[in-house]
Amino acid sequence: MTSLAELRDEYEFLDADDRYRLLIDLGRALEPMPDALKTDATLVRGCSASVWVYPTRAEDGALHFLADSNAAITKGIIALVLQTVQDRAPAAIVETDIADELAPFDLKNQLSSNRTQGIPNMIALIRETAARLA
Repeated sequence: MTSLAELRDEYEFLDADDRYRLLIDLGRALEPMPDALKTDATLVRGCSASVWVYPTRAEDGALHFLADSNAAITKGIIALVLQTVQDRAPAAIVETDIADELAPFDLKNQLSSNRTQGIPNMIALIRETAARLA
């Protein structure tokens, strides 16, 4: 998988349409989330599209998140969010300023407000999960 830094470098040189395509491609590359995990308990509240996030824990204690959305751009956004935390220890996730890591992507100015309104809720859910397991 491409690192967040590599994605940032690529993203900054793209025009708006290509940025959308990059996000859609990131979403398509997400590990499939079984439909059985798409429940009310895994639904992220406050998103204009449906977004589900399900944490799993590796033997070494690292958290691995499965995620999906019913909207292509939103699925790309959650894929980008996961780039900042995927397969890391819960304590490291808690210490990560996810919003700061995503700041160079300037999502609030690149996407409509209804596409970005759920990002803080996605981040909060991930951070709360990590804090509970740290």
